[in-house]
Amino acid sequence: MDRKVRIGIIGVGQIGKVHLGRYQKINEELADKIGGVEIVALADIDHAEADRVGRVFNIPNVYYNAWDMLKRDDLDAIDVCMHNNLHNPGTVAALNSGRHVFCEKPMAGTYRDALTMYETAKAKGLKLSIQVATLFSPETKAAKLLIDEGMLGHIYHARSTGFRRRGRPYVDGYGKMAFVQKAVASGGAMYDMGIYHIANMLYLIGNPKVLRVSGKTYQETDMDAERREKSGYSVEELGLGFVRFEGGLTMDIIESWAIHLDTFEGCSVAGSKGGIRLEPFGFFQNVGDLELSATTDLETFQTRLHDLRADAHGYDFPQAHWVAALHGLVPLMPTAELALNTMLISEGVFLSEKLGREVTVEEVLENSKSTVLPL
Repeated sequence: MDRKVRIGIIGVGQIGKVHLGRYQKINEELADKIGGVEIVALADIDHAEADRVGRVFNIPNVYYNAWDMLKRDDLDAIDVCMHNNLHNPGTVAALNSGRHVFCEKPMAGTYRDALTMYETAKAKGLKLSIQVATLFSPETKAAKLLIDEGMLGHIYHARSTGFRRRGRPYVDGYGKMAFVQKAVASGGAMYDMGIYHIANMLYLIGNPKVLRVSGKTYQETDMDAERREKSGYSVEELGLGFVRFEGGLTMDIIESWAIHLDTFEGCSVAGSKGGIRLEPFGFFQNVGDLELSATTDLETFQTRLHDLRADAHGYDFPQAHWVAALHGLVPLMPTAELALNTMLISEGVFLSEKLGREVTVEEVLENSKSTVLPL
């Protein structure tokens, strides 16, 4: 593309402003490497905040509903930054208007709604990308290199972990109460943080086909009583899962918003010849009777990637990748496929909790219902 990519953004709350800041960073630091971006318009139902954000980021066209913005004929793509159960209607409307879509995580409120988004993008021949920031970390890039080079051998198990000691939105002092309301968010820790870690592990192990899922969720840690009542807190603070994939591969999951512990071990991948832990990064092998724990220089690794790979800046962070892909400079990473499988697993955990047993993929598909809110 020989001009800036023209984007409209739906939702300029906490996350929307983060996205706008990243687009601004692209124009200031990366435009000569991955192409520029122009935020042509924004839409938000909060009139005052929409006007304020428009002034701060010099966005010339401000709308108070998404439908009016989508009537424009000068937008290449739409960035959807609303609450979880609005991801589907916002994305589908944008795709039906002929625009590529970048959508915040999780993909939607349920697997069924996420699948509709994915199938709509495929039917329209349009790009759909989901915000999976962990794919662009130095640790993930290093892990992918080691796996692709065969250093792990046959991969048989992955561990997905996410830890906050006390970090529930609103009730622990930050964010809005909608994040902890099932009617709006559909899930808590599993949807807020789990998407990053589960999708990252799926990426490293090749996004295998899910067969069965078991899981349990908890809400046990005390919280401010007034904020609990005011917020209508109805989502999980701790989610546990175990996934069986085709070919005998497995994954266990633990995702916490709040727990009386100091940390969890980081995400990891185990293979027949070696293992990787992402945080802190480590590569491990047993050679005969010798146990090897390799040290790595991720900073130099990142520097060398940028020195030697012409497309490296297109993998710096999600928005940089999105803009580079729209300019045709890099192939779009399979974030939609990874996010869709993550939704399947997460909903499997919730269904397993409800039924008190392991569930099959077929049961998840049968029980998944739409939870979309009106756009």
